[in-house]
Amino acid sequence: MTGLGYTLPAVLSVIVVCVLELAVFRTGLFRRPAYWISMVIVTGFQIPVDGWLTKLSAPLVIYDNKHTSGIRFPWDIPIEDFLFGFALVTAVLLLWERYRPSVEAADHT
Repeated sequence: MTGLGYTLPAVLSVIVVCVLELAVFRTGLFRRPAYWISMVIVTGFQIPVDGWLTKLSAPLVIYDNKHTSGIRFPWDIPIEDFLFGFALVTAVLLLWERYRPSVEAADHT
């Protein structure tokens, strides 16, 4: 298991999104309870769906073990799926926050 094909991009995606928030956008997203609650909700839905898709007993999605870390939790879900999920949802929310019209701009229309 090298993890280069799936693990490395998953880890890099989390790093890139965190750097974007902390050093570039600075929206304050990580300080908002609503963000963390939304991540719990996303993860709550991701676990049963991803668990069903990746269960080792009858997988619908098959990962090449040479390209993952080999860590699967819970229900055989590759840990990399959670990293990509975090990065994807966070990136969308960051872009939403960064580019949504401000309240002041909306008042002038």
